This record gives sequence, C-alpha cells and structure tokens, in this order.
Amino acid sequence: MAAQKINEAHEHIAKAEKCLKTSLTKWKPDFDSAASEYAKAAVCFKNAKQYEQAKDAYLKEAEYHTENKTLFHAAKAIEQAGMMMKEQKKMPEAIQYIEKACMMYMENGTPDTAAMALDRAGKLIEPINLEKAVDLYQKAAGVFENEDRLRQAVELLGKASRLLVRLKRLDEAAVALQKEKNMYKEIENFPMCFKKTTAQVLVHLHRGDYVAADKCVRESYSLPGYSGSEDCVAMETLLQGYDEQDEDQVYRVCNSPLLKYMDNDYAKLAISLRVPGGGGGKKKKAAAAPQGGASGAPAPEEEEDDYEGGLC
Repeated sequence: MAAQKINEAHEHIAKAEKCLKTSLTKWKPDFDSAASEYAKAAVCFKNAKQYEQAKDAYLKEAEYHTENKTLFHAAKAIEQAGMMMKEQKKMPEAIQYIEKACMMYMENGTPDTAAMALDRAGKLIEPINLEKAVDLYQKAAGVFENEDRLRQAVELLGKASRLLVRLKRLDEAAVALQKEKNMYKEIENFPMCFKKTTAQVLVHLHRGDYVAADKCVRESYSLPGYSGSEDCVAMETLLQGYDEQDEDQVYRVCNSPLLKYMDNDYAKLAISLRVPGGGGGKKKKAAAAPQGGASGAPAPEEEEDDYEGGLC
C-alpha cells in the first residue's frame, strides 16, 4: 500500500514538472496545475507516512501558488508542511512553518484564519514549551482583538494567563488578567469578571501585594451584581484573613468549592496560599494542609518551595 502511494506521488510530481515546461506553443509555465499536482503528491506521501517528502511537496505547492499569486492557498500549503514536521515530532520547525503561514494569511486579508492557526500552533507546542505557547496565544488574541472579535480574543487571553501562572510569571499574569477582565466587562459578561477578580486576588497575594489585591475587589464593586455575591464575600473574607494573619480563615476560603474548582492553575494558587509570617493564627489549619508541618505553618522559604512544587 505504502509503495503504491509513493509511486503515485512520483507520478504526480512528474506531471507537475511537465506543467512547468515551456515550448514554442506554450510560453508560460502552468503554475496552477503544477501546484495542484504537488498537492496530490503531498497527500500520497502523507498517506504512505513519508512525512519529510510530504513536507517538501507541500512547500513546492506553496511555491507555485505564490508564483500564481494565490497566497491563501500558498499559506495553507505551508501550514500543512508544518503539520508534517509535527508528525515527525519536530515541533520548533512545525511552529516556524505555521507562523510563516499566519503572516501570509494576514497579508492575504484573512486574519481570522491566521488567528485560528496561531491557536492551533499554541496547542501543539504547549506540552513542550509553555513560553512559546503563551506567545502564540497572545498573538492570536491580538489578531482577534484587532478584528473586534472580543469573545474569541478573551478566550485566548485566558489560555495565556493560565500558562503565565503555571510559569510563575506572576507580574505578567496580573497584567493579562486585568486585560481579560476589561474585555469581559466590554462584552458584558459580568459573571466572568467576578471569576477574573478572584484570580487577580490570588495572583496578587502570591506576589505579596495585598494593596493590589484589595484594589481589584474595590474596583469590582462597580460591576453589576458583584457586591454581596458569593465571589465578592469570599474575596472580602480572604483579604480580611490575610490582613489579620488568620490562617484558619484563609485556609477555609482557599479550600472552599468556589476556589478549589476554579481552573487548575488558579486552584493550585489557592491551596498553596499562606498568610505572611505564618504566625498569629490557629494551628488547626496548618496541620490539615498537606504542605504544612504538624506544629505550624511553614516558613516563608518553604512556602515558596510548596508553591513551586504545586505548579510544576
């Protein structure tokens, strides 16, 4: 089966080369037909699991689409070349081709296609390179935002924010969450604004910035329905406990269903949160927490270790 497909691929390549030849009666190469034959060859190689040859055929297809001024089809072919690199587990090269295709989509006036391709690239690279995934998701969000497609943009921003938390780039995560929250406010999705406020508080407290955390809650009072909501009461209680170094109160809020069932990266922030200094509160909570010792809350250095372990 594989050998048959490889033979078919070579037949298509031979036809493509014939399309490119000129003669006394044929002055111009037939780039359109050549691109079509290389596309067929690429599919044959792909079906035979000859991914490197398939990649080369897709790049040839792209070359002749470019000659023919059909840039959208050229970009599609380059994106497919990237997928062939993915099949070979060559992720950095795969992402390079997909990013190149995205630039061509943008030049061709199809930004939505570019943004969707960047999103796909982010998903591909996320298991092995979180930093690159953040970059791709943020680029995709930016494209959608420029097109006033805020619902799509904010979803991608959310992916980037969560990964920034996982990477412990908390200053950047705080900025990203504020942008998310502003966007949800713009599209009037207020329940999501509440959730983003909770995430902001957790990030700021892990940064050791109580003032910024408190400010996020105060600013959210202007959101319809926030004041007195479950989210609001939980954050007020958390901030009070944190400020008064009441370990028991902080533990209760951070281990409540409201916080424990957030997106995993934020839930980990919640369960690893400790009051500054770890003193003054009841010892019951520290003993119950898996990270704490039997005789009290962990020291600041141990807090950081617990946090690092929790986010790996």
